[in-house]
Amino acid sequence: MTETITPAMESRLAELERRYEELGEELAQPESFTDRERLTRLSRQRARLEPVVQQYRELRSVRAQTEGARSLLASGGEPELEELARAELAQLAERERRLSEELIVGLLPEDPNEDKDVIMEIRAGAGGEEAALFAGDLYRMYARHAESHGWGAEVLSSNPTPMGGMKEIVFAVKGAGAYRHLKHESGVHRVQRVPVTEAGGRIHTSTATVAVLPEAEEVEVQINPAELKIETYRASSAGGQHMQKSESAVRITHLPTGIVASCQDERSQHQNREKAMRVLRAHVLEKRLADQQSEITAARRSQVGTGERSEKIRTYNFPQNRVTDHRIGRTWHALDRILDGALEPVLEALAEVERARLLEQIGKGEGATHY
Repeated sequence: MTETITPAMESRLAELERRYEELGEELAQPESFTDRERLTRLSRQRARLEPVVQQYRELRSVRAQTEGARSLLASGGEPELEELARAELAQLAERERRLSEELIVGLLPEDPNEDKDVIMEIRAGAGGEEAALFAGDLYRMYARHAESHGWGAEVLSSNPTPMGGMKEIVFAVKGAGAYRHLKHESGVHRVQRVPVTEAGGRIHTSTATVAVLPEAEEVEVQINPAELKIETYRASSAGGQHMQKSESAVRITHLPTGIVASCQDERSQHQNREKAMRVLRAHVLEKRLADQQSEITAARRSQVGTGERSEKIRTYNFPQNRVTDHRIGRTWHALDRILDGALEPVLEALAEVERARLLEQIGKGEGATHY
């Protein structure tokens, strides 16, 4: 972690302090008292800035006190005063270190979606039936991980195969901080193992894609019903057998974006429609965020890709009992535990690398903050 305030950070903190003062002046204007919306907006902006500005002012005060103590030592005064100055310098140094760390963390960009529930989509990629079996393994891994955190994992839509795999499965993970915890899982996951469908004992490579979307509240993403194309059809079980007589499955297309969401798992058409709308809202929110932040768009596209073997973010190697995350170059020889839901070491390593990267960008003056 960056331990000291860099010149770029110092400049950013001074800029935030100036903005804090400007907001105070704007709030004091007569028009702010007559415009409730303006008053609320300015007050919220200033309230968000206040903690970091107060810490920055305290840091400057500590620096001034440090200079005073150093001057006292340099003047060669009485031994008792020098001893007091040295003790004070030690305390001030610790206080400056703590304030610097808090300010650096405070400058990190904040994702407004971090505390949201998530909708996860897993789809079999290259590898046929083995890829579908791997997609099922990944779903069980995330479901067990969610259970270990006391979170719920609710299946919204699934397309199972006769051998117990998943062509695709869409599910919601509900819990505080679920998106912050799981957002780095988006991408192509690769498995290397001897498949149950292979009699010759050769190691095969297959893939599955994972997408992690923050679940959108209805108030956040308002969709005009006139912009929806809703189709119903008969749901089928694995392998396309046992067709239901009623058209309970639902497919919804958002015409302005072309986004399609479907659900056939519930017997009730109403329930399937509700679940499909949850998935649709998450995709619409994701698209809006991506349109606003082109860099995030490019990153997510490169992560998810097309499911080809070369576009991997992580490899699960069964013969060597290892999991390797290629984005950070880390390997864990605990594949069995990880597939059983013990994902913490992997997720924590990814979060730490992201945090270090953001701090480095801010230190160079390249990163934007949420203020």
